[in-house]
Amino acid sequence: MKTKIIPNKNGHHLNGLSIDDIGDDHLFTGLDTPMKANAFEMSNDEKKQRISILFSEIMDVLGLDLNDDSLKGTPDRVAKMYVEEIFSGLDPKNKPKVALFDNKYQYNQMLVEKDITFYSNCEHHFVPIIGKAHVAYKSSGKVIGLSKLNRIVQYYAKRPQVQERLTQQIANELKTVLETEDVAVIIDAKHLCVSSRGVKDDTSATVTTYYGGIFNTPEKIVELQNYINN
Repeated sequence: MKTKIIPNKNGHHLNGLSIDDIGDDHLFTGLDTPMKANAFEMSNDEKKQRISILFSEIMDVLGLDLNDDSLKGTPDRVAKMYVEEIFSGLDPKNKPKVALFDNKYQYNQMLVEKDITFYSNCEHHFVPIIGKAHVAYKSSGKVIGLSKLNRIVQYYAKRPQVQERLTQQIANELKTVLETEDVAVIIDAKHLCVSSRGVKDDTSATVTTYYGGIFNTPEKIVELQNYINN
């Protein structure tokens, strides 16, 4: 069987590696989620209809009986789930609207929102990533509603992801919205592509971090870790 070579956006091989060379390694090619230029020309209803047809074909190839009462509605359910739920973060129309408020309390220390549960999906195998995000910021004069921190995490999680990219996307969004570099993001997650298949390691977890501005010092990192772990 001929080995397929992965081209990057410029048409060259990805670090000179083939799909076989890469194997289960979780590579990503940039901080932006790879999207086609015409990704939103098709309506959501059209996407669901098309996905339902294609998923029916997958089930048929697997040998499943689509006339069975338990399975006949599965293609439509999967299509709706993909578009409206677990991959809804691909659509910029679903990006949370964020309002900032004056920091009238003059609170000038770090604010930490920890243990934000999220569910994402690995872009390499389309199986779940389950984890917790911890985000922190220091006000530059404005504050954000606490629920919006959760919504920003959920928005970027609800797309095919790589954890490193997810961490950076959340951090960049917080920096833009809050107009400050003083932002930190820590993600601790379990990848089912590791635990349920491949090496089948059910005990390992992956931690990724972003420390910006005042958080990018040993003292602040230790302080933040103490808040999260206590």
